[in-house]
Amino acid sequence: MSQQNGFHVAVVGATGAVGQQMVETLVKEKFPIKKLTLLSSARSAGKKVVVNGEEIIVEEAKPESFEGIDIALFSAGGSVSKELAPEAVKRGAIVVDNTSAFRMDENTPLVVPEVNEKDLHNHNGIIANPNCSTIQMVVALEPIRQKYGLKRVIVSTYQAVSGAGASAVEELMEQTKSILNNQEVSANILPVKSDQKHYQIAFNAIPQIDKFQDNGFTFEEMKMINETKKIMHSSELQVSATCVRLPVAVGHSESVYFEIETDNVQVNEIKALLKDAPGVILQDDPENQFYPMPADCVGKNDVFVGRIRKDLDETKGFHMWVVSDNLLKGAAWNSVQIAERLVELGIVKSK
Repeated sequence: MSQQNGFHVAVVGATGAVGQQMVETLVKEKFPIKKLTLLSSARSAGKKVVVNGEEIIVEEAKPESFEGIDIALFSAGGSVSKELAPEAVKRGAIVVDNTSAFRMDENTPLVVPEVNEKDLHNHNGIIANPNCSTIQMVVALEPIRQKYGLKRVIVSTYQAVSGAGASAVEELMEQTKSILNNQEVSANILPVKSDQKHYQIAFNAIPQIDKFQDNGFTFEEMKMINETKKIMHSSELQVSATCVRLPVAVGHSESVYFEIETDNVQVNEIKALLKDAPGVILQDDPENQFYPMPADCVGKNDVFVGRIRKDLDETKGFHMWVVSDNLLKGAAWNSVQIAERLVELGIVKSK
């Protein structure tokens, strides 16, 4: 695992669904690692994890755990990030945080490398990884915004249960088995574990992801709205979202309506733009029923786009379908990409 010229990397929340993906992605992408430290809650500390043939014991995350760390990837919940990310920075680490703890902090860059890599230069030790559903949408929209301008975005999401953690996936499987066997269904996690009511997700669609806000939108919807404006540096951009949980294990899908600022743009021009866009795979051949689906995107780093068509009434309006692996591009891969860019741009130096 170790490389002499590499970096000392820590993964916080290493035993969780996203943390495990972070570790796997670091290995798969051959990130230059001198030493890998795996950190978790006290409950998971002591577990042994085999990484690239090497056995690593998971340690409890404490402030002193970050001594000598160059880069710390956090995915252990917002309260852990708020408590320990500043401690990591104090000890000289650069933190890439996958929670919502710092996303809207004005001094913390919110980064999707294909969209706003330059913001990495303006960090104060912490870089925020956006919400999974925001990431895939802005990767698809940014090339369009750059060339034609962007006035309005209305998105409806069809999100996988893994976005709520490994236990939610397990509950989906258990509920599905129960229904198929004519047994009673129990629901304890979705839509929000800490909320008052829980509903079955098997053979269902739940129009609530995260808690409702006073304006009638959920926190997930507000994340998409506010994060998109921040990433694109555009407070005037009109964004609205409806976020729905579907009985899919991995892979978020989105129906995105967008209005551009340029006249007389044709569908083929949008397709040509996305075909060459970084991080995007165009899958758009309606005649042959070729379009993105979550079952096909699992384990892939890219954002898949299809079903691009012009609105029938609004001359500057278009529709598209966007799909991505929410645990990879939506979380682990985007975090590792940020770490890669920090190295490539010379922002992080090995101690």
